[in-house]
Amino acid sequence: MKTNVVTLELVRSYYPSGTNGNIYAGGALVCHSIELPWKDNQHRVSCIPEGTYAIGRRFSPKFGWHLEVKDVPARSNILVHPANDALHELKGCIAPVSQLSGAGKGVRSRLAMEKLCALLFPVLENKTTVMITIKSENHEPHTKILSPHPVLLQEVA
Repeated sequence: MKTNVVTLELVRSYYPSGTNGNIYAGGALVCHSIELPWKDNQHRVSCIPEGTYAIGRRFSPKFGWHLEVKDVPARSNILVHPANDALHELKGCIAPVSQLSGAGKGVRSRLAMEKLCALLFPVLENKTTVMITIKSENHEPHTKILSPHPVLLQEVA
């Protein structure tokens, strides 16, 4: 029996005040993401290390149904949940956003989360394995970029 695996790809750009990314499924952009800056995988202050991880479905009273990134080295409870400002709303988790608005900042996170869940929940319910591969945009792990691209700083309409 063939095991089905769906793999997402999170391609990151690192900044001193946050990490921005794009989440792809089958090569197509699903949404953007925001995370804390890279700080050597420190608990509650850093994004998680690059690598490939399993994704599962999880329920909590705070976030309702959401996603969990499993088996992250030296970390636990790494969730995928809505947030618009990584430094103020995240503690190591990943937040999908519809549009990036700055380093570690985005807008319409709930909408992006709904889109991601609509894509993944049916797959997970069918017992298909979902994996996420996290890597750097320039293929150099944890490279620091001094300032965000000007497009990221444009005011959101």
